[in-house]
Amino acid sequence: MLGKTPKQEIYVSTDIEADGPIPGSYSMLSFASAAYIAPKELIGTFSANLETLPDATSHPDTTDWWSKNPEAWEDCRRNCLSPEIAIKKYIAWLENLPGKPVFVGYPAAYDFMFVYWYLIKYGGRSPFSHSALDIKTYGMAVLKTEYRKSTKNKMPKSWFDNLPHTHRALDDAIEQGALFCNMMAQNCS
Repeated sequence: MLGKTPKQEIYVSTDIEADGPIPGSYSMLSFASAAYIAPKELIGTFSANLETLPDATSHPDTTDWWSKNPEAWEDCRRNCLSPEIAIKKYIAWLENLPGKPVFVGYPAAYDFMFVYWYLIKYGGRSPFSHSALDIKTYGMAVLKTEYRKSTKNKMPKSWFDNLPHTHRALDDAIEQGALFCNMMAQNCS
């Protein structure tokens, strides 16, 4: 009997924008994912702006940050969907990718926390399971440095494509996904 060929991993670079530091008390305002396969082929994107949670508030520090980024704020408040609708569409998109999704974030601890909470609360499941890869931690390993020294400004310029980082979830997901793929290409060559 022949064994099944394992599905390839799909690296789902994801960025979120929120109005506070934790889900539930605060809302995820927008999120976007850019699905990549090695060696840096973008195979699809998903993005949604969300209505705020009914009992949530906005954290004063985050409100102050948004006041300094009005274009990004306006962008994430357009065409908002209920979390129930957006998350169901997102799960369908993830499950239609041609492989097993692996969440990729910078920092994954923050972005995955929100995405996972919303997936479980509004979708009942996570197509990622608990598979979340942190770009900064990967950078630490590749650069053989301490975690707090593996910041973007200390990473090699060759890892960065000329892509914008705008605090708009889709732009940032694409930019960070390309960064991750460039890091993988250098590390695996």
